Amino acid sequence: MNDYELPPDGRPVDIYLGLLRSRMDTEDFLRLLDVVEPVLRAIDERRLPPAEFALDDDSADQLPQEIRDEAALVIATAVTGRLDNEVVEIDLGDTGSVRVVTDSATASDPARLDEIAAYIQGRRHDDEELRGIAEVSGLPTDF
Repeated sequence: MNDYELPPDGRPVDIYLGLLRSRMDTEDFLRLLDVVEPVLRAIDERRLPPAEFALDDDSADQLPQEIRDEAALVIATAVTGRLDNEVVEIDLGDTGSVRVVTDSATASDPARLDEIAAYIQGRRHDDEELRGIAEVSGLPTDF
């Protein structure tokens, strides 16, 4: 039995997993656990999660968006201790959209979501500039 299949002990993440177990198909719930368990274990042990963890990599493409969103919410619950996290999709204009996890107050505040979008766009711009500098300098560009 996996650690996170045990009955909830009162931690928000365990309560949330218990709720998911009762409302998700068993196969989907087990797939969710496969994704989040290494990260939850790393959080419990106060170390960095495994480097291969990502909800946006090629292996995650095989997971339905609902499971990826729930995985993000489980991890957010473990990190924040809050059960009111939400996944929101933010339109970034020409560069597409991005899904982020935030608290419910921020998720319902269009001005705050616009601030987040501007921040993400700024970071993407900075990353592209740094990538160009690295390329010209002969340094790796896969950051």
